[in-house]
Amino acid sequence: MRAAVITELTGPEAVQVREVADPEPTSEQVVVDVAYAGVTFPDVLHTRGEYQRRPELPFTPGWEVAGVVRADSGGHRAGDRVAAMPVTGGFAEAVAVDRGMVFPLPDAVPFDMGAAIPLNYLTAHFALTRRGRLRAGETVLVHGAAGGVGSAACQLAAASGARVIAVVSTAGKGAVARAAGAHDTVPVEGFREQVRDLTDGRGVDVVVDPVGGDRFTDSLRSLAPEGRVLVLGFTGREIPTVRVNRLLLTNTAVVGVAVAEYWSTRPEYVREQWQELVPLLESGAIDPPIGGVFGLDDAGAAIRELDDRRAAGKVLIRVR
Repeated sequence: MRAAVITELTGPEAVQVREVADPEPTSEQVVVDVAYAGVTFPDVLHTRGEYQRRPELPFTPGWEVAGVVRADSGGHRAGDRVAAMPVTGGFAEAVAVDRGMVFPLPDAVPFDMGAAIPLNYLTAHFALTRRGRLRAGETVLVHGAAGGVGSAACQLAAASGARVIAVVSTAGKGAVARAAGAHDTVPVEGFREQVRDLTDGRGVDVVVDPVGGDRFTDSLRSLAPEGRVLVLGFTGREIPTVRVNRLLLTNTAVVGVAVAEYWSTRPEYVREQWQELVPLLESGAIDPPIGGVFGLDDAGAAIRELDDRRAAGKVLIRVR
């Protein structure tokens, strides 16, 4: 079968498409014939050996896929439509996935949408519901709002009855964020002042931050009393520091969001999350904005789209 393979840890250019052996599943795995794969920021990190899990070279990246179950296994039947999270191996014509990371895909949900959902929406769900304790009527500020995690956070926060303010770098990304449910958009430059104006000086209750970097301090300053900054990652490639006296003076909090680590200690939780997302999928409340769609031969270019922070909406790889 054909697969995109990382051959050296020098970035997206080192990704090559090769013929590789078909997956050989364990008794705890399900083989999925992949229709689409979603491109995620961990895939970018994998190309440089910067992700916390570092498989031996050469290996195939690909955190999330959608497709069809090949044979009866793990409670799934041959032909079942599924979304799945293999963590690695998804940029291929088939992949073996731990059965706990394979989820039924409603018939009305197409495969491209299915591949756009798992990691980003489950991460945003964990961030907002469990770590952020979001309540209806609160106001949420979302950084990187046109990206995969950001747009998922916009949709889920809006579906929860929150007001959503999206931070974006271009007008085009603002349009993506609004399509994903944002009620207002503000530019990166000067976002703190605009947030103050939009909230009549009160600030926001929750900040969703997958970016980090130099905007972090202004995110803290944008919080209302008892507000929470949710730290999801550092796509800006800079890890900020916190002056904790500010948290004390304002009764605010900085909250880490590491969903994969949580799944490792509570593996049943991911399926509980999926069950909560399915009604939102069926109602149309979850409708991920799709950005670029690349062929398998162009997997390296698809990863580069995220690496260069050009993506507006979810980047996908069409496998078949």
